[in-house]
Amino acid sequence: MRVLVAGASGFIGSAVRERLAGDGHDVVRLVRRRAQSDDEVSWSPGSGIIDFTIMDRVDAVLNLAGASLQRLPWTRRYRNEILESRVRATRTLADAMRKARTPPAVFLSGSAVGYYGDRPGELLTEHSSAGTGFLAEVVARWEAAARLAPEQTRTVLLRSGIVIGPGGVMRRLRLLSTLGVSGRLGTGGQHWPWISLDDEVGAIVRLLDSHASGPVNLVGPTPATADRVMAALAERLHRPYAIPVPERVLELAIGRAADDLILSSQKVRPQRLIDDGYRFAHPSIESALDAMLSADPARPNGPAR
Repeated sequence: MRVLVAGASGFIGSAVRERLAGDGHDVVRLVRRRAQSDDEVSWSPGSGIIDFTIMDRVDAVLNLAGASLQRLPWTRRYRNEILESRVRATRTLADAMRKARTPPAVFLSGSAVGYYGDRPGELLTEHSSAGTGFLAEVVARWEAAARLAPEQTRTVLLRSGIVIGPGGVMRRLRLLSTLGVSGRLGTGGQHWPWISLDDEVGAIVRLLDSHASGPVNLVGPTPATADRVMAALAERLHRPYAIPVPERVLELAIGRAADDLILSSQKVRPQRLIDDGYRFAHPSIESALDAMLSADPARPNGPAR
């Protein structure tokens, strides 16, 4: 396939691009500068500018564009950037596909489990209703923009959880553990929907050539609490896990981002991936952490005993 990728230089985008190329697919990157090679196309998503004729020359579009959620604090201005960067990029792609004579067959558009909001005690699947809160509102508008793609284009909404890999939120959490200052975050009982980087990439590639459409939860099959994730990480890094951080301290330290990124509870099941026959490379959080750390030569002290 020839796949057009927005957000190809990011943490997940880089890994997906490498996997696609390794599988023999052609990858065309959307870049926000002048194109410098045949595999690049310039665009300006904030202004809605793109050469829509590219859509006649690709088989699929993968949209991973959007301002990082890891940049803190979430000021009012940055919250607006989180929202607008996603909605405008997605709308620009959808508009271009509608203008094409032969739209791409597949549109995989980034989304997030933030759609469900804070839902302690509930088992959440793709059939669950939208939640409330800032990220829930962002995701609802993000997905609405993706649904503007042409009817003949199979559109998949990639509701990703925390990706266990060398980037994203795990970079910060690993640093805390490495410094020996990690511990229970809030109550520690909140469920964190997680997925290994291998499975995030594997699921995205699988969905390029699947019959699935609509929302798909990209999370691991075994739920884990924040306490289990952080304790397992500290154990593997041979560091103490003894300094709890109360909810109030987290809220004072990073503001409203604490509620959406750390304290919310989402017990999410990847029902549609399971129904589609996807086999997880890392079905447990412990396996995902082992894969992340074994691939990183900077890991201290070797494997956990």
